[in-house]
Order: sequence, then C-alpha cells, then structure tokens
Amino acid sequence: MKSECEKMLSGMPHNALAAGLAACRNRAKELLHDYNVCTRPGDTAAREAIIRRLFGKAGKDVFITQPFYCDYGTYIEVGDGFYTNFNCIMLDAGGITIGNGVLLAPNVGLYTVGHPLDADLRAQAYEDAKPIVIGDNVWIGAQSIILGGVTIGSNTVVAAGSLVCKDLPANVLAMGSPCRTVRAITEADRAAYLARIRAAG
Repeated sequence: MKSECEKMLSGMPHNALAAGLAACRNRAKELLHDYNVCTRPGDTAAREAIIRRLFGKAGKDVFITQPFYCDYGTYIEVGDGFYTNFNCIMLDAGGITIGNGVLLAPNVGLYTVGHPLDADLRAQAYEDAKPIVIGDNVWIGAQSIILGGVTIGSNTVVAAGSLVCKDLPANVLAMGSPCRTVRAITEADRAAYLARIRAAG
C-alpha cells in the first residue's frame, strides 16, 4: 500500500492531514520563519543557506525576496539566476520545476494542489496535486496564478493578473483569465527595446 506521500507525488488523491505530510510542512514552516523573520535582507549567506535546506534544488545566484511561502519546499527545484519578488507563494505538493533565468513579479502564486468538488471529502482533507514546469528565461507578471498541470515554455512572458490553467508554448506573450497566447515574441521586440535604450543615452 502506498503512503500518503507516495500518493501525493504520484498525483493520486491523498489526505493532507497524514502525519508524515504534516511533519514535512512543519519543517518548511520552521525554515520559512527563519528566512522571513529572523534573517536581515543583507544577510546573503544565511538566506542562501536556508533556501538550500528548504528547496529540493537551487542553482547559482538565486534571490528570493522576503516574504516567501511554500508548503513543503522539498519539491521545488529552481535553476540559475532565479528571482522572485515580494510575496510569492508556491504550493509545491505536485512538484515545481523552474529553469534558468526565470523572474517572478510580486504576488505570483504557483499552486499545484486541487481539492474535491464534494464538500464532505474536502472537509476530510483530501486533495490531489499536479506538477508545474516553467522553462528558461520566463517572466511571470504580478498577481498571476499558475495552476497545477501547467507547463510554460522557455522565453515566454505572462502578463500581470493572468490565470494560467493550460500549457503555454515557448517564445510567446500570453495574458488573460484564462490565459491565452496573444502573439509570438520576435526579434522586432528586441530591436524596439534596444532603440529605447539608445534614445535614453
């Protein structure tokens, strides 16, 4: 028979109040308390040490602005140059994998967990979880929500306030609730911004 943790990681219905899962969440809460409350913003070494204990994997030059919240931490993997602004929430029961050079704006939520529609089953703490995968060099705008089961391709930009509940391809601008691809990101976008940089002196 599978443990509740094994069920969770397999995307199967599981009970979130199982002792083993609760202990893992409590471990994360202790580390998050140290990170959000007990370390000063300039204490880079201490902050990095906590993140490396909290996350399953963290690349080089990872910067996570306080406050930050997650369920387990163990099931979060981020690549090099990952940055998140204030008040990011990652409910990582289903696993969250993030590539290199990814930027998350303020108040972004990555939620892998879902609950039964039936109220009685919800009250018994049943849930299920699906992974979130974000490719390299993705920018997620402020107040956006990414739901479980979603993959976002590399170099894609998600506009502020979007609700992403389906996969997004690479190299596109996407926005809306539900989020949809608006257009491709092209060399013309780069050229236009370089022109603005030159004009600024």
